[in-house]
Amino acid sequence: MNIVNAILEKLKTMGLLRNSNALFKAGIIIVAGIIILSALAPLLTPYSPIVGTGDELAPPSLKHPMGTNNLGYDMFSRVLYGARTVLTVVVSATLLSMAIGVPLGLISGYYGGKVDRAISIVMDSMYAFPSLILALAIAAVLGASLINAIIAIAVVYVPTYFRMVRGQTLSIKSLLYVEAARALGASDSRIITRYVFPNLLPTVLVVFSMNIADAILTEAGLSFLGFSVPPPTPDWGADLRVGHSFMLAGYWWLVAFPGLMIMLLATGFALIGEGLSDILNPRREAVG
Repeated sequence: MNIVNAILEKLKTMGLLRNSNALFKAGIIIVAGIIILSALAPLLTPYSPIVGTGDELAPPSLKHPMGTNNLGYDMFSRVLYGARTVLTVVVSATLLSMAIGVPLGLISGYYGGKVDRAISIVMDSMYAFPSLILALAIAAVLGASLINAIIAIAVVYVPTYFRMVRGQTLSIKSLLYVEAARALGASDSRIITRYVFPNLLPTVLVVFSMNIADAILTEAGLSFLGFSVPPPTPDWGADLRVGHSFMLAGYWWLVAFPGLMIMLLATGFALIGEGLSDILNPRREAVG
């Protein structure tokens, strides 16, 4: 998540990260706007994202607001429909990683012992790899497809949830109200679901938002290198790869618009995560 953190640090130095509600609202507006545009794509553009219009490499105009690529595909159409692809991959992958990482972290942190050591070794080994490198390795083995891209990205972020949940579970399980519940005969499953997990939920939501922001960049990297959805499926990273070949020839719009959308969507989710963090942790905002 280094790139996302760098974006947030830059915004902080510019004085834009001061009001948590403003952050959250700005993130919601950006993300909701992109979702609405992608949902209304059939109404906003008459062109198919995978059928040529006959105008190859046409610059932005009233007919083609974002120009066309080398195959005559309307870039505005590909940007709108590409948002569906990106959102499907990153949201599904992040949900899957959360569904795996959170239970593993709860089990490892609560029970400890050999189970904790075994799971921690595996998770630490995975965490040691740069996220994009690990995702590339998994995608290369599985092959390029929508489902495989989701799996590859999901595996990358399982250790993030595991480490966060395990650390907090270790602290929460020693609190007095947990000890009281255990003394009253509450089962381990009840203690975990009733007393431990609810206290982790705010942090899980923040991590979820931040992970989506980072997953957008990881998905773009996979697509750029040809390891995500196969062509001609509209995808921002894939369009960046195609546009990169024509940059020196002056066809700037092939890279500018997909790149702008990647930056906007990642920033939107990062702002949501940062806003949630300040809202759910008032002390953090006061210190900042």
